[in-house]
Amino acid sequence: MAASNQTARRLAVLGSTGSIGISTLDVVRHLRGIDAMHIEVAALAAGSKVDLLQAQAREFDVDAVAINDDSKVGELRNGLTGINIFSGEDAALRLVENTDATLFCAAVVGIAGLPSILAAIESGRTVALANKETLVAAGSLVNPMLGRHGASIIPVDSEHSAIFQCLEARQSSQAAVKRVVLTASGGPFRTASKQAMYNATVDQALRHPTWVMGPKVTIDSATMMNKALEIIEAHWLFNLPAQKISVIIHPQSVVHSFVEFEDNAVLAQLGPPDMRTPIQYALTYPDRAACCSQELDWSTLDKLEFESPDLNKFPALRLAYQVIEAGGTAGAILNAANEAAVSAFLEHKICLGRIVELVAEALDSIGSKSVDNLQTILDANHEARSFVNERIAQAI
Repeated sequence: MAASNQTARRLAVLGSTGSIGISTLDVVRHLRGIDAMHIEVAALAAGSKVDLLQAQAREFDVDAVAINDDSKVGELRNGLTGINIFSGEDAALRLVENTDATLFCAAVVGIAGLPSILAAIESGRTVALANKETLVAAGSLVNPMLGRHGASIIPVDSEHSAIFQCLEARQSSQAAVKRVVLTASGGPFRTASKQAMYNATVDQALRHPTWVMGPKVTIDSATMMNKALEIIEAHWLFNLPAQKISVIIHPQSVVHSFVEFEDNAVLAQLGPPDMRTPIQYALTYPDRAACCSQELDWSTLDKLEFESPDLNKFPALRLAYQVIEAGGTAGAILNAANEAAVSAFLEHKICLGRIVELVAEALDSIGSKSVDNLQTILDANHEARSFVNERIAQAI
């Protein structure tokens, strides 16, 4: 579809210097190059990588940038002129409130991205969601807001994008879905013993066999906490009860997820393990265009393997169903406890196996409360982080 026939989409990338943000801008370059769809990058938000943020802002001639690290704002101002610059903990939120972007790629890792995403939804705009934590921690807040403000979410996670595409292809009611099946690579410890995984080093846990991701997401993949987060996210994204969501190990990472219908027909979405494919679909939805991602080489697909996950080795999966059943702030507690525990692991304070144990302890000890507003979620987030950090400090 030629750009001349399309109204330009105004895009803001929240988390532009991270893995997903960089890939998103790569997709924008590609779409411009093939004249498929004109996407204007209106604004960028980042954490602390000031040099990369400056280079991105100049290349895409953006109207505004935001940087979370206040100490870098002087350097940022010296390198950029004539644009709005926001800094501090609420920089991304203020950027959202002051941009005319119609589409937001939400790629900030963790709960830090929640206020800006809620602001985008409240303003009735479209969010290409790559931040699992938004729905895990605040699904009960987000879903009513979508309807109330006429906003929409298009999933960017490869698994949720696969389900979204399969459901888009159907011509039947939501009740016709028997279940969705999220695929998981199994991470670096798929064939390791439980003991070896429990005591794994940071270097070992960061060696993902299939995907190239940031450190936090890679550690989540090693414990399969990422899949627990995705189960909860699928519950909110697709309005499905827990019993209609399951997980299967698929080490090749070619089949990104399945949808099984009541008549036993199964639709799957396949593609190479390249995040640019689901990112582009979110940016161009409902249209498609030639993509800059890898092509699937059918000649190399001599086999596709599937196996049930070992819940004894990957107990994080059980926690997902516990959270869905508990509701309320349980998701915020799980997410915050996991973020705190992963940070401690990356700092060599705890072993890998201790991450999921600490999350389970936080869920059991804190207890879920009903969600009334954002502050309720932020309070649960703070309480869970404090709980985990205190447990770790006691053990050191």
